[in-house]
Amino acid sequence: MANPETAAIAINVLNKVIRYAIGLGVGASVLQTSLYNVDGGERAIIFDRFRGVLTEPVGEGTHFRIPWVQQPNVMDIRTRPRSISSVTGTKDLQMVNMSLRILSKPDEPRLPHIFKTLGTDWEERVLPSIGNEVVKAVVAQYNAEQLITQRERVSRAVRESLTARAADFGIVLDDVAITHLSFGTEFTRAVEAKQVAEQDAERAKFVVMKAEQERNAAVIKAEGESEAAKLISDATKQFGFGLIELRKIEAAKDVAETMSKSRNVVYLPNSGNMLMQVNPNQ
Repeated sequence: MANPETAAIAINVLNKVIRYAIGLGVGASVLQTSLYNVDGGERAIIFDRFRGVLTEPVGEGTHFRIPWVQQPNVMDIRTRPRSISSVTGTKDLQMVNMSLRILSKPDEPRLPHIFKTLGTDWEERVLPSIGNEVVKAVVAQYNAEQLITQRERVSRAVRESLTARAADFGIVLDDVAITHLSFGTEFTRAVEAKQVAEQDAERAKFVVMKAEQERNAAVIKAEGESEAAKLISDATKQFGFGLIELRKIEAAKDVAETMSKSRNVVYLPNSGNMLMQVNPNQ
């Protein structure tokens, strides 16, 4: 049977171990709740139950906080892309669909103000509304044709206006670019009709030029024939009709040479004798 004193000592030691274990567990739990981590590219905004939102963001690393009293809210400060589409009207009342790609991030010194006024989802609250507002205001200053021919100028105007507008909310825009630009069906049909009209105009211009060239050629030919007729007339008056007889002989020679090469031409004797060299009286 065990000694009562030994049993009492063992129970006492066990009780101490339990108390120490409980103390260590409570201490570890308190230590764990007192520490928090901030990763790279992030900042923590501390909300204090007695002082409200603290004015200094907390940088990367492991930090202490007062449990229950202080609550860290981690915010991402890295640049992130976002696309915004807007359908609006131009100066000449044409509908246009424009898409923007925006690279944005919060202004680090103004993070506490952004957290208090907009929260951690500041991007969803601000960018779509100011993006549509700026696109509508800028596009309304240009005609549909200018949006195509002056695209760089339009993009710069959108970028400058949107950057200034976002700065009012503590948002920094690294880049704003127009990624898509399309027009309504009516404007597209009008552009196609204009292209067809321009092609028809060019074709008509070519026809007119061709007719002009043909007219000039006919005039030159007529002048040449008139000059030739005058020369022949002068030669006839001076030397008689010998030149005309010579031209007739040359023309007959050309006709005979041409007909001699044809297989469909049959030569008949002038006497009417179809038997050639055979005497019909024999």
